[in-house]
Amino acid sequence: MDVDLPYRLELISDLPGHDERAWQVAWNPTKPLLASCSADKSVRTYSYRSSDNGNKSLAFSHVSTIPTGHTKTVRSIAWAPSGRALATGSFDSNVGIWEREDISDSQDTGESAGDWECVTLLEGHETECKSVGYSSSGTLLASCSRDKTVWIWEVKPDADFECMGVLMEHSQDVKCVAWHPSEEILASASYDDTIKLYIDDPSEDWFCFSTLSGHKSTVWSLSWSPQGSYLASSSDDLTIRIWKRVEEYKWKSVLELRGHERSIYSISWGVGKGTSENLGWLATTGGDGKINVWEITETEHTKDPLSANLLARVSGAHDVNDVNSVLWCPRLEHPDMLATAGDDGLVKVWRVVPS
Repeated sequence: MDVDLPYRLELISDLPGHDERAWQVAWNPTKPLLASCSADKSVRTYSYRSSDNGNKSLAFSHVSTIPTGHTKTVRSIAWAPSGRALATGSFDSNVGIWEREDISDSQDTGESAGDWECVTLLEGHETECKSVGYSSSGTLLASCSRDKTVWIWEVKPDADFECMGVLMEHSQDVKCVAWHPSEEILASASYDDTIKLYIDDPSEDWFCFSTLSGHKSTVWSLSWSPQGSYLASSSDDLTIRIWKRVEEYKWKSVLELRGHERSIYSISWGVGKGTSENLGWLATTGGDGKINVWEITETEHTKDPLSANLLARVSGAHDVNDVNSVLWCPRLEHPDMLATAGDDGLVKVWRVVPS
């Protein structure tokens, strides 16, 4: 712990259960549920609620384990914006779509709901699926793979999906896909050191309208700012870059952050807490087992439009293990809470608190 920083990361829950490395965490956007996926081919879900001891702490409890039926590692998970469906991306090259038998909007936690069922299996990738994500409207789903492609699917009623495009812009393994928080713009990151941005041409198909170059090695992770005017990327080159939207279809690198000794596998940009000037809090993690939390603020300077202040840091977040995923809770009542997943098979929940 760094005593000279204004905040610290406090561990509020340690969630064992996976038999092999935990790859990713995903907060349900509408219900107090957290999901995780693993090399053990399962997805685990946890509910959380205020504990009964009178303070503001939360109690997490295991709700369900989904065996998935995937034949290899479940590498990625993503909730639909409605919170009613969950997508899983697997090294078996397929994407599963899961819904719970009797889930309803009236259920607050869904703890007593029925079993999760695979309602659709999306096939098309030739090799390992690395990342999945729903658009903000929930009408589109993207997936990417080691086969160098990005697929975009239209989400239709009754768990029906139609492929809207197969994008072959990257020359290497595609590590991550991330949708803009309000527009139908998709970003992808790759082993080819670049980021691609895509939009739908109403008269044609989905196409790449911009390539962001600057990283010197694999780009592992992407996260849009909550307002959508910036995109953050993290890389094997030990840097985080922040790209600013300077025109409707043009982004420019405006800030480079360093703070990790090994590959930065995952980043997450949340709303954070503080003044209206700040653009939120950016959490970063990776192979050095460290979690950094940065406050990102806009400045008056045209040359350097952003500044970053390191708010909190924890080393050895998962003991000596790599941390594969970090994600801020999207629920407004918990802007200071994040979850991580590590090679130790654990999921951990943290809160940013004053030092």
